[in-house]
Amino acid sequence: MEDFLAAAPGLAHCVERALRAQRFLPMPTSRTAPPPPDDEDAGPSAAEAASHARALRGAARLATDATTGLTDLVEAVHARIASVPGRPGPADERTRGITGLVYKTVRGVTRAVGGSVDTVLGALAPALSPQTGERAGLPSPEREAVLAALNGVLGDHLAKTANPLTIRMALRRGGRALPLQREALAAAVPDAGEKLLVLIHGLCMNDLQWRRSNGHDHGQALAAALGFTPVYLHYASGLHVSTNGRALANQLEQLLEQWPRPIARFAIVAHSMGGLVARSALHYGRAAQQHWPDRLDDLAFLGTPHHGALLERGGHWLNVCLGLTAYTAPFARLAKLRSAGITDLRYGNLLDEDWQGIDRFGPAHDQRHAVPLPKGVSCYAIAADMGSQSNKLLGDGMVTVNSALGYHEDPRLKLSFAPARQWIAYGINHWDLLNQSAVYKQIRRWIACRGVAKM
Repeated sequence: MEDFLAAAPGLAHCVERALRAQRFLPMPTSRTAPPPPDDEDAGPSAAEAASHARALRGAARLATDATTGLTDLVEAVHARIASVPGRPGPADERTRGITGLVYKTVRGVTRAVGGSVDTVLGALAPALSPQTGERAGLPSPEREAVLAALNGVLGDHLAKTANPLTIRMALRRGGRALPLQREALAAAVPDAGEKLLVLIHGLCMNDLQWRRSNGHDHGQALAAALGFTPVYLHYASGLHVSTNGRALANQLEQLLEQWPRPIARFAIVAHSMGGLVARSALHYGRAAQQHWPDRLDDLAFLGTPHHGALLERGGHWLNVCLGLTAYTAPFARLAKLRSAGITDLRYGNLLDEDWQGIDRFGPAHDQRHAVPLPKGVSCYAIAADMGSQSNKLLGDGMVTVNSALGYHEDPRLKLSFAPARQWIAYGINHWDLLNQSAVYKQIRRWIACRGVAKM
């Protein structure tokens, strides 16, 4: 993993920032002596070793992709410089003669070495898998955080190349995937009650990160206060929102069909991109005439970019600016190191039709299809503002207040949250929505109020 991150410092920085923002790495401090080693080290379990082998195999494959991609970039710049001034370089961005042979050789050797490492590690992983009846080890929160960040930035690439680092969608508790068969589900969730709560994380995050550094977890807190049984979605946030939405719809249909107890109450709490995935799932669930959308009672959005996020729009303009001249055009591919999930955040895409047939790195305008809030569901929206008064531009640093509350100048796209179901948390940022007591109390207050008529 270290070799890959060293070869891609921009991605390493992104992963590091994600981990620090999510409190899995400490903020940088002055250099101190390393802590003394533990007296005893039993070594990794078989499950952990297999997991590490898969991670190393995936990292090796990514390193190969990164090196060949960097070689392509350098050769493209070389071809532009070597071309006649005032005229575009070769269409294939390849150099000719001996120079072209050198670049071709570098790519060939890189793929050969990468393929060899992948083959060896692929053979090693099954041998390290836990034996029948052996208890699988719990996932490491730190490793899960790195995988979540990678799947947020490169999720579509990982899935397309069948990389072992790809996260497969699952409903989990304590980091373990839940079997969606009634008897096995009852054994996995012995405390299953009649109130079901599903929590959906945001971009570059995972299900374990609902538990914050201060020990707070919205799901566990709502379980203690209101008797809900929390279940957490784990998914690759770099895939298109519509891809994850359709998959979530199918998972929720199975979950409710196989839940061990009759369900009297069903609620979803979603943070950031998770809210878009929930809305997409509702759309596709209804389109497929599934039953779970009609059983949903409450849907709470925390900092969801219903109409886009500032972060992706900044990346889009970087891509446009780099492409303005022939000499900087090859570098525009660096700005394209953004997954399908991230580019969906430019405007808040929910459906396949919102992105199909459109260059997601191009200067396209907002072409989304209108998806209103679901009828019969009590929908709530919480926005964060880092200032003491509403800041229509910055909001929580990632999502503006208007976007989080569903406001839009186009009446077709505006989301009609009831005024009593909108709330702004001042003086906090996007991540603080997950651990601030005032935010939790507002969610609890809304969900506890069964007397309020549904929309």
